[in-house]
Amino acid sequence: MTDDGALSAAGARQAGPGGSAPRKRTRALRGATTIDEDTADQVRERTQALLTAMVERNEVEHEDIISVLFTATNDIHSVFPATAARGIGFGDVPLLCAQELEIVAGQPRCIRVLMHVDTSRRELHHVYLEGARGLRDDLPE
Repeated sequence: MTDDGALSAAGARQAGPGGSAPRKRTRALRGATTIDEDTADQVRERTQALLTAMVERNEVEHEDIISVLFTATNDIHSVFPATAARGIGFGDVPLLCAQELEIVAGQPRCIRVLMHVDTSRRELHHVYLEGARGLRDDLPE
């Protein structure tokens, strides 16, 4: 624990001075996944797997999720990723979908997520699944 009771470099939750909880801050958590085919079932399955991994890997409590922004490449038309999120309990969280920029040689059939959370963790683990794993090779697994 640091002198001010903040998180250790490993990101473990530790009490602040006098045993108080560490201070929470608003942070942004990133993630992405891809689908093999544009079907509602696959968009739901992959989006839900991504959101679940983001929350579990970062020990995010549902009440600490502020909002979620989804983008999808222009080759995804079957269902909104936000619809998939509602299917696993995100119905009370503000959700927004947008179309990703159409970039030459960009990752096809890709769903990206920007989740805003209140957390006392210093280190967040961004999650990239399926074909999106190669989008951010600078991040530790």
